[in-house]
Amino acid sequence: MEKAVINATRRTVTGKKVGSLRREGKLPAVIYGHHVDATPITLDKRQTTRVLQQLTASSLVTINLEGKEHAALVREKQRDYILGDLLHVDFQIVSLTEKIRATVSVELTGTAPAVKEYNGIVLTGLEELEVESLPQDLPERFIVDISKLAKIGDSIHVRDIQAGDKVEILTDPDEMIVIITGGAKEEEITEEEGGAEEPEVIERGKKEEEIED
Repeated sequence: MEKAVINATRRTVTGKKVGSLRREGKLPAVIYGHHVDATPITLDKRQTTRVLQQLTASSLVTINLEGKEHAALVREKQRDYILGDLLHVDFQIVSLTEKIRATVSVELTGTAPAVKEYNGIVLTGLEELEVESLPQDLPERFIVDISKLAKIGDSIHVRDIQAGDKVEILTDPDEMIVIITGGAKEEEITEEEGGAEEPEVIERGKKEEEIED
């Protein structure tokens, strides 16, 4: 992936006065972390929004603060509840020579045969895993292929994830990521519920009467 860079300048405006920055198309933020004290900064809102849309929680971003580059992870994004616009971003500066802990999202791909063959349901257990590695070795996401889940009860656990030699997964290996559950063949459902149609109609009729009252 192409190096993600966000240009920044030091910020002197703080507190309620940052509203004036936002009206000018600027975005208040803060950087902190490895050999860096908490430093208020100002970003271009449009550029920052465009860059962050392409990143995951474990993606490295370079903060170019007045000519000096810092490798960072996005730790918090504050948004307007109504419009969804960014209001503030926290960046953690990291060392490229020291391991860190981070969460990496899990993304399911493929189609489980059990869904079609047995009317199964895909149940997700974990949506992210905790890992430890050098910042530049952090996976952007773990892609989990569910196309091998052929029958009810088939599952994928943390221990089934291949992270490579440079990444250690800290999440309990017995934790379930995805499982095929429930469901039965349509023929079985029809046989088991053969006499259930009329009570459903009666119940539905009662509800309609109650509504009319």
